[in-house]
Amino acid sequence: MLQYLVILLDDTAVSYCHYENPKTERRLISLPDMEAGILFAMKQNLMIQFVYPDYEIPAEYQKAIETIDHHKIAPQKLRLENADVVVLDGCSHDDFASEGKILVMCTSKSDFFANHDKIVFLFGKTERLNIVLTDVETFAENDFSLYKATLDCLKDAIKAVFVQGLSIQVNLLTDRILLDKMNNCNAGIENITLAPNGKFYICPAFYLEDENDAVGDLAKGINIKNKYLYQFQNAPLCRKCDAWQCKRCVWLNRKTTREVNTPSHEQCVAAHLERNASRDLLHDLHSLGAWQDKSIEEINYLDPFIL
Repeated sequence: MLQYLVILLDDTAVSYCHYENPKTERRLISLPDMEAGILFAMKQNLMIQFVYPDYEIPAEYQKAIETIDHHKIAPQKLRLENADVVVLDGCSHDDFASEGKILVMCTSKSDFFANHDKIVFLFGKTERLNIVLTDVETFAENDFSLYKATLDCLKDAIKAVFVQGLSIQVNLLTDRILLDKMNNCNAGIENITLAPNGKFYICPAFYLEDENDAVGDLAKGINIKNKYLYQFQNAPLCRKCDAWQCKRCVWLNRKTTREVNTPSHEQCVAAHLERNASRDLLHDLHSLGAWQDKSIEEINYLDPFIL
């Protein structure tokens, strides 16, 4: 059941997930299409997530946006004061000053491995940090070793925050502790995207990859072919998995395995490395008296396909 409508305000709207946005030419969604999207959300009782480009949109757009409950997702470069989610480009942000917002850091594996120590600077700037790797599908065996070592470093930094009596949520390490079931992106099931061309897409990545990959428009509504494939209960591998923090990105699934409900080897191994690092963190936090009611079982595999 749909719960969210993502509205891309421009072709250059910031990416906040695994995909990268290659578009550099601005194309602002038309005001009538945006208003029709707002009306669609009102009729369907959907929460809207407006995704901003790095330039200030016209005043009439801003006025229309404020007519409905919503969340704003904006790049740090825009400096949007009332953004709900601020998207950071890479690990180095010594000048970051905004506090209290949810931060999303989109970074490559090389940047993550080389500059993860700079991420700790953000722990005092926000209550939640989501780290998203934009090239996880390129992981090789050596990268998995580096990923494990990097997660261990972040684990120790999170523990140090708790020792100080503070707290921080970092999706790669704390989500698995807090969750009790899968919490994936659920594109195509719980959320759908309205692009600047006035058409619906499974998620922004599907639009940016191929504009012909639409699943409806504002006039005819939404029509997703083989919609059941996007449903969690029809993903036999993921249904039995307990790496609950995994994004299970359907776009990345299709890109790497040609099946929207089957993740790649790279996604699975990365998710299980996160799961195991979360288990180690939980063990450390138990010694501090935190999260005593939580537990994560030990496993002897990283890819459910390879046991």
